[in-house]
Amino acid sequence: MRFYSVVIPVYNRPDEVEELLTSLTQQTYSNFEVIIVEDGSTEKCDVILEQFKDTLNIQYFYKENEGQGPARNFGYGKAKGDFFVVFDSDCLIPPHYFEAVSAHLDKESLDAFGGPDREHESFTRLQKAISYSMTSVFTTGGIRGKKHRLDTFHPRSFNMGISREVFDETGGFKLTRMGEDIEFSMRMLESGFKTGLISDAYVYHKRRTSLGQFFKQIKSFGRGRIQASRLHPSELKLVHLLPLVFLLGLTGWVSTYFWMSSLFVTGGVLLSLFFLLILIDSSLKNKSLLIGILSMATSFVQLTAYGLGLVSESLKKK
Repeated sequence: MRFYSVVIPVYNRPDEVEELLTSLTQQTYSNFEVIIVEDGSTEKCDVILEQFKDTLNIQYFYKENEGQGPARNFGYGKAKGDFFVVFDSDCLIPPHYFEAVSAHLDKESLDAFGGPDREHESFTRLQKAISYSMTSVFTTGGIRGKKHRLDTFHPRSFNMGISREVFDETGGFKLTRMGEDIEFSMRMLESGFKTGLISDAYVYHKRRTSLGQFFKQIKSFGRGRIQASRLHPSELKLVHLLPLVFLLGLTGWVSTYFWMSSLFVTGGVLLSLFFLLILIDSSLKNKSLLIGILSMATSFVQLTAYGLGLVSESLKKK
């Protein structure tokens, strides 16, 4: 019976950790430990752990702030499991998660795995709109958490599992805060490890709660993609540049207002049709016109912020 070590890095989010741990108490498969790594927080979560001492096998560690990558590596170093599973602190885990992982690993041997993210019924409308824009074919090319991908599956750190062998050979995360999971996945594959998507091992990912926070996060994702590509140039694919194409197209369209009004009108019609498709698709999927309207805003943020991240990091020295 596999033993899993759940590693949760956290920075100033005690309320989120409480919700995450509550969801872990409801697992149908209980052969796991939980390792909380407090990464230099000023709002510590240790005070809430007392309520879980009888229901979860928890270890708590406090360290100076270094970023998510080093915090996860620290937790890996304390782990006793056959597999190390990382969750972001803003996730909720459905009761069947570890049962689904174990059933899949019994059928197919994997060195590392990941699962998709979904929106929970308790999420706000804005969180559901953000979740849509992070997974929609219109904004990401539909490459996140899908069975049929353009390339080999790259686990992401909000929902990632690795074997002890992977950590022992690779040393874990190399980057600190931006693109660290992308780079780690690339290095796993280059080392010959087998990765795979476990579709039923999904989590409910709350993400950010305001458009400003979402913009900042997505811009860092764009920067992280460039940072990772400096170490692994062949892994920068055309689909990753779609937000840049959108940003350049948007900039070009605005500029036509001053020198070619007819082209400005045509571009405006095409842009309107694009966001109309997003409105219709999100409204149908979420069964809510309001979420559909919010999805237009979050999709705009998703595309422009990622594109700006790509540009800003590309202009920096290596």
